[in-house]
Amino acid sequence: MVGASGAVGSIAVQLAKAFGAEVTGVCGPRDVELTHSLGAEHVVDYSRQDFADGARRYDLILDVFGRTPLRRLRRALTPSGTLVIAGGEGDRWIGGLQRQLGATVLSPFLRQTLTFFVAKETAADLRAINELVEAGKVAPVMARTYPLIETPDAVAQLQTGATSGRLAVTV
Repeated sequence: MVGASGAVGSIAVQLAKAFGAEVTGVCGPRDVELTHSLGAEHVVDYSRQDFADGARRYDLILDVFGRTPLRRLRRALTPSGTLVIAGGEGDRWIGGLQRQLGATVLSPFLRQTLTFFVAKETAADLRAINELVEAGKVAPVMARTYPLIETPDAVAQLQTGATSGRLAVTV
């Protein structure tokens, strides 16, 4: 899981664990312990290790970070592995879609499956997630709650990129 400590990645790690997966989380140095606490058995600090160096291969990679080139992600997959792109940094022309488009075009010519994820929830999906939340298997990582009057401070904190977890504004 690339981006394991972010808002989407932290939930995805917990969901993968709840469904029995062995999870390797890729995150920055300040979030190593957080990623372990979410249930990842293996944690790769991207500032110290390259998860895509070919030393280890993965059956499935979920990339919510969005900056890793497709060729590097493919190098970390098993020969018949699956890459799911769920977000991304973009250029000025097509936003964050260039990796998704590239994966879609390339995938038919490979044994590996390259695809992307777009949220499309169903009532059954929401019930299943609610059950996991009620059972304590999935929970958002909360960094801080701000009163409404401090919304500018919350936005400023979010823009620094130095927050692990969600910020909430309350009335």
